[in-house]
Amino acid sequence: MLKNHPQRLLLANELHARPFPKVTAPASCAYLAITSEGSTDKDRAVLVKLLALMGQKDETPEGSHYFGDLGTCKLKWECHTEFVAYTLFVDRKDADLFADNPHALFPEEWIKSSNGQILSSCFLEVVGPIAQKAADDYVTQEFFKCFKSESLAVNYVLGKEAVVASDFTIDEEGQVRLAVLAIGQVGENRLGRIVQRLLEIETYKSLSMLTLPVARDIFGHVGALNEELTSAVQTITEGEGTSQDRLDALLSVSAQIEYLQSQSAYRFSAVEAYSTIVTQRLEVLREERIQGRQTFSEFMMRRFDPAMRTCWSAQTRLRDISKRASRASDLLATRVTVRTNEQNRAVLHQMDKRAQLQMRLQETVEGLSVVAITYYAVNLATYLLVPVAKALKFEKYQLSAALILPMILLVWLMIRQIKRRAGKDKL
Repeated sequence: MLKNHPQRLLLANELHARPFPKVTAPASCAYLAITSEGSTDKDRAVLVKLLALMGQKDETPEGSHYFGDLGTCKLKWECHTEFVAYTLFVDRKDADLFADNPHALFPEEWIKSSNGQILSSCFLEVVGPIAQKAADDYVTQEFFKCFKSESLAVNYVLGKEAVVASDFTIDEEGQVRLAVLAIGQVGENRLGRIVQRLLEIETYKSLSMLTLPVARDIFGHVGALNEELTSAVQTITEGEGTSQDRLDALLSVSAQIEYLQSQSAYRFSAVEAYSTIVTQRLEVLREERIQGRQTFSEFMMRRFDPAMRTCWSAQTRLRDISKRASRASDLLATRVTVRTNEQNRAVLHQMDKRAQLQMRLQETVEGLSVVAITYYAVNLATYLLVPVAKALKFEKYQLSAALILPMILLVWLMIRQIKRRAGKDKL
């Protein structure tokens, strides 16, 4: 039997780990997205404490998602890489919009004990259902009273099965208000998907905006670094100072650029992912204009997209100055290499001259050595052969004269043989 891959079931279940909630109008939602405690286990421990304070002491949630009925409300919990989301769903009472805030259901003890920081907090109202003909009048009479008109975005979604509205501003209680008007016979599953998409848009919009202060800070640093880099390149071009001074200047600029890149790399990679999610969530809503008001997409295009372009521009400028610093370093390295090669060539030329001089001196010494050795060898041979010379009736000087040439040849051959053996030993 073939065995399953160890990760097969886990990864298959991951696709179904975060189902959409089922929402029936009318309803209210309290949503909190807070920073993670650092690990899933720690975030799950915070959830367990919340459940215990809300009367569910026996609950032992597992994984990165939880959905449970707590009696007075329903709780949806999701653990993400950078944040944890808590959503409370309660039945809406017949009252004015945004009158009864379900955030009050979060225990005060749990809020005070939490170490997380709020990234997004939303108060969402689901009203209706009403007939489509009455939707325009309801929007005019109710939605316009609850939101700031200058920033209100309202439109139909999903083939006019609902109307969504928000001004994306934080109210006095610290929440962003969102409203969904159910039209006709829209089902609880589809209504749940609309609510989930709106909360995701607000959450990932807030997470994306975290990169904007980083981008502005980088713009300030890049301007100063650009001047330093230009000055360093100018010194290379004009040949001012020593190579070490130019290298130190370039290394200083490169180190600062590398620090900025390492400091902002996570946020820039995150903003690409988060802004893409915002765009995708807006697209699946299939917006249609109502009463000539701006849609969610138009609001994002006017307010959100410029901020994202600022982030991408900062990232592009940082990458550009990093490439320029790298090219300047390569230029300086090439110049230093060329000069080093020229110096090495001059040194080798001087060494060649010295080798030739040493060769000539060696040849001179060898010639003198042959003469000296021959002199002593002839004297020794003369003393040895004097008896033979007298027997042959030769004078001593005649014997010495006769021995000079053979002895020179013998000494020369001997020295040559020694040089050959020395050469072979070196090889």
